[in-house]
Amino acid sequence: MTDLNYTIKDFKSENEVRWCPGCGDYAIMNAIQRTMAGLGISKEKFAVISGIGCSSRFPYYMNTFGFHTIHGRAAAVASGVKITNPDLSVWVITGDGDAMAIGGNHFIHTIRRNIDLNIILFNNRIYGLTKGQYSPTSDRGFKSKTSPYGTIEDPFVPGQLVIGARGTFFARSIDSNIKMGEAVYKAAAKHKGTSVVEVLQNCVIYNSGVHNAITDPEFRADRQLVLEHGKPMLFGAENEKGIIMEKGRLKVAKIGENGVTIDDILVHDANEPDPTLHMALINMSLPGFPVAFGVIRSVPSPVYNEEMDEQIRMVKQNRKITCVDELLNSGNTWEVTGNENGKEKLQDCPGKKLK
Repeated sequence: MTDLNYTIKDFKSENEVRWCPGCGDYAIMNAIQRTMAGLGISKEKFAVISGIGCSSRFPYYMNTFGFHTIHGRAAAVASGVKITNPDLSVWVITGDGDAMAIGGNHFIHTIRRNIDLNIILFNNRIYGLTKGQYSPTSDRGFKSKTSPYGTIEDPFVPGQLVIGARGTFFARSIDSNIKMGEAVYKAAAKHKGTSVVEVLQNCVIYNSGVHNAITDPEFRADRQLVLEHGKPMLFGAENEKGIIMEKGRLKVAKIGENGVTIDDILVHDANEPDPTLHMALINMSLPGFPVAFGVIRSVPSPVYNEEMDEQIRMVKQNRKITCVDELLNSGNTWEVTGNENGKEKLQDCPGKKLK
């Protein structure tokens, strides 16, 4: 296909979308379909891989190649897809339970290897498909069907896991903010290596309003810090607030108070190899700080599938054995030539020494 002037309709399948009315998954899918339409990539070059969960129905609703796999194994299957078909743009659709509970091992090692995948992590802090159990990202004290008296566990912070696994790309978005979603999905698609986008998603049935303190239009200007590479870390209704560094720690400051000027506001550098500041931004939370959104970290690093292809090329170029027959006849070999008095006689093959 030569005409790549796609629209969102080109990426919608004919299947009926069966998420609960009002679910945040609709908006996420809309933003991803819009992103794919604008990437200039042939529709046949996309593969959408999912695990198990409400979000994992995603491949059925996409007019692309797709694979609905098993619980927690989406990253593993997607790794095989990308390594075998390096020209594909491979997207992993997963949830906070699918990725960080049963799939936790695959999640961190995919990131560590830096395979060129786009992992979109829907975080609603609940198990929705299995009807409302607490998940690895549920807050301590959260009451659910499996924690009626409140959880006694501290939650995972997805960005912390990404940094801890030597991640090269991490971004955060909100389901309802399609414009922000498109921006981070586009950046993720263009990143070489494993990109992880955490999307704060609302489950209207089992955990409705879990992110309201962050997303409520009345408060979001003061509670959301939308980062842009190379620009000051400003927020507030009139960008009158910002993030500064004081005694080695991040601090919220207001421009014009206590001698703070725009020059004191930190400038976001998503490309800084040292993850210290990126981790600090990930850790910012209410009520003391706004929550950081946008591309928080994006640094270049060797890509697993490219390194593997290069290694195979070098081995082929320098190998002494080029086929199975040569392999079977390499090293010390022997030939059975007869059976005298019930005893087999071994003859050394030409040019080989019998040990």
